Amino acid sequence: MQSPTTFSPDGYWWWDGAGWKPALSSDGSWRWTGRAWVAAGAAQPTRRGLSTGALVGLVAGVTAIVLVVVAVMSYVAVSRFNTPTPAATQTPASGQSASTAIPCDQLEHTQVHYHAAVQILYQGRIVAIPTAVGRSSFCYYWLHMHSGEPGIIHVEAPADRTFTLGDFFAVWGAWGVKAQPLDSAHVSSFVLAPDQKLVIYVDRGNGEGPQLYAGDPKSIVLANHEVITLEISPPMVVPPPAFAWPSGF
Repeated sequence: MQSPTTFSPDGYWWWDGAGWKPALSSDGSWRWTGRAWVAAGAAQPTRRGLSTGALVGLVAGVTAIVLVVVAVMSYVAVSRFNTPTPAATQTPASGQSASTAIPCDQLEHTQVHYHAAVQILYQGRIVAIPTAVGRSSFCYYWLHMHSGEPGIIHVEAPADRTFTLGDFFAVWGAWGVKAQPLDSAHVSSFVLAPDQKLVIYVDRGNGEGPQLYAGDPKSIVLANHEVITLEISPPMVVPPPAFAWPSGF
């Protein structure tokens, strides 16, 4: 015995076991009973509106679109509210000051990625630099540090450009919401006394070892595997402590 044919609630579709098929002919004059086509008659006028199934699908689709739009707008609003202001610094260039800005983006970039290192010595000892500099719950500055990697500056940017030690100190200040000055009389929170002097060494990783640097420390260009040492002397540590790069750098 053949099983009864299943029709949609509006009577315009029937289920053949694999999919829904039209239960009315295109001109509306014939109707499928499940076994044969019969005259639709006056009791089955042709309807020109949407079927119940199509109407439900349309409402569901519109609802989904509205929810997606609301979610996107909420995400953008929260992101704008929580994203820190780009770090601005004054970097000397050709004898003039040029304002630069280091953005803080939602994700880390990989187009440009290399590492430099900085170490600060006070009273002959290395001063700890927070390893969370440049990272927050919402974004990563193009210059930042990672936990477990003291002194290592990660340079991760979407495009190649020149980054300086002054840029890193500007990021440090923006990240901690407290200025981190860098000049002959200031190194982060240290203010040099009249009998103190800032001695700078730069080891460019080319085999020459640490070399004395006599210029503005803010203008030191960051390079891959470069180690910058800022010594507040006396005492003067010669040569400066060697920097040990972790495995994989």
